[in-house]
Amino acid sequence: MRQSKGVLTKEKILLEATRLVQRKGFEGTSICDLMEATGLKKGSLYFHFSDKNELTYAVLEKARTEFLEFLDSSLTGRTAGESLDNFFKKVLGKHRSTKFVGGCIFGNSALEMSDKDKQVAVFIDRVFGEWIERVRVAVRSAQSSGQIRCDLSAEAMARHIVMTIEGGIMLARLEKSEKPLKDCLNSLRTLIELEK
Repeated sequence: MRQSKGVLTKEKILLEATRLVQRKGFEGTSICDLMEATGLKKGSLYFHFSDKNELTYAVLEKARTEFLEFLDSSLTGRTAGESLDNFFKKVLGKHRSTKFVGGCIFGNSALEMSDKDKQVAVFIDRVFGEWIERVRVAVRSAQSSGQIRCDLSAEAMARHIVMTIEGGIMLARLEKSEKPLKDCLNSLRTLIELEK
C-alpha cells in the first residue's frame, strides 16, 4: 500500500532527526539543523511534531523499535552459545558499518539527558532493561546447556555484558577504531567462558 505524502514527510523528519541526534545529541540538534537536513520549512516541521519534546520521544521510540528488532534478529543461532557469539559479531558489524560514528543513541542520551529530563531517563532505563532481559534469557539458556560459566547469575552476567558493550561502543566512537569494541567483545567471550 502506498503511503501518503504526509506519512512520508513525517518519516523523513524522523530519519533525519535520528541521524542528527546520533551525532550531535538532542540539545545540540536545532530546528535549523533539521530544516537544513530535510529541506522543509519550520511550519512543516511543526505540523508533524508540535514541539521538540514530541520529536524527542518520537526519535527515541523509533530507535527503540529498531534496536529491539536488531536484538531479536542478532540473538539467534543453533545453540544459545552461538546466539551470544552471533550477537557479539553483529554488534561489531553494526558499528563497523557506521565507521564508529554516532555510537549508541541510548548510551549517548543517557549521558546527555538523564540528569535533565526524568521522563527521558525513565524511557532509556526501560530500553536498557529490555536489552538486559533479552541477553539474560540467552545467558540463562547457555548456562543450562553448559556453554558458558554457571557460577554467576544470568542477571549479573547480562548486566555486565551490556555495560561492557556500551563502554566498548563509546571508546570505539572516541577512537574511530574497531579495536576497543573488538577487544571488549573478545574479553566478554573469555569472561563468560563461551563455548559455541
